[in-house]
Amino acid sequence: MTELKQAVRDIKRIAVVGTGVIGASWVAYFLAQGLDVSATDPMPGAEEKLREAIGRHWPSLELLGLAPGASLDRLSFHADLEDALQGADFVQENGPEREDLKIDLFRRMDAALPAHVILASSSSGLLMSKVQAACVHPQRVVLGHPFNPPHMIPLVEVIGGEQTSSEAVQQAMAFYTAIGKKPIHPRKEVKGHIANRLQAALWREAFHLVEQGVATTEDIDTAIAYGPGLRWALMGPYLNLHLSGGEGGIRHMLDHLGPPIESWWADLGAPAITEELKATISAGVASQMSGKTLAALGGERDQLLLKLIASKTQAKVLP
Repeated sequence: MTELKQAVRDIKRIAVVGTGVIGASWVAYFLAQGLDVSATDPMPGAEEKLREAIGRHWPSLELLGLAPGASLDRLSFHADLEDALQGADFVQENGPEREDLKIDLFRRMDAALPAHVILASSSSGLLMSKVQAACVHPQRVVLGHPFNPPHMIPLVEVIGGEQTSSEAVQQAMAFYTAIGKKPIHPRKEVKGHIANRLQAALWREAFHLVEQGVATTEDIDTAIAYGPGLRWALMGPYLNLHLSGGEGGIRHMLDHLGPPIESWWADLGAPAITEELKATISAGVASQMSGKTLAALGGERDQLLLKLIASKTQAKVLP
């Protein structure tokens, strides 16, 4: 355990590979944690876009609280991947969600860095067993999948591939915890990991209800935002179910509501995202956005998220 703590303390410089929406958010967060960051992205104008994104994120990070030594001056940008990796103690990769590109990218990163440096991927759904296939040191390849936007949302999903060492997973978990994240460790590799699969299950029924004419897109959003979504922001489904069971807890609730829940499951839909459904959903969302701008919507969301996150950090019993 002492060696693990020391390994985490020794992580001072982060290489961020790929600086799109997720990568830029990670860069801002790492800087806010007082770390040095070397970033790289082959897209034209990537450095300018990155610095603009960090500038937008920084006020929110200031409200959340900056770590000692946090500074925008601790960022360096490199056009060449290998230059960005020099001296890195940890890598957060955010490249395109294509297996062939990931495999080659990790091959190059693996060749450029000492074997003890963790290579973490932000991949939304790819399996690390595939991504690490061409690495000489596959034992240090892990998933470090954040929830968007990483500079605000604490969740990170950490899992290795078939050749990943338990030590690498433990070190990644400890590192993310040390910088204020809330990491979880899926026990098995599955497409989409945990959080995205849970989201996908909800999206599936939300699309089905619109397709069947049961509800509008606005009805669905209202049902979640002013119903279960409020509870889900505080606790997950199992603790919410446990509270619903009263003194008998979740077992009492399942004994009494298990059959109805099973009947709902049997009635859930399996929609196809047809052109007709895409048009219906797009029209519904356009109606919802009447008189609103994306900037105003996102800005207000972020301000409320900041308050919620700050409140959750004060919780004594909630997870």
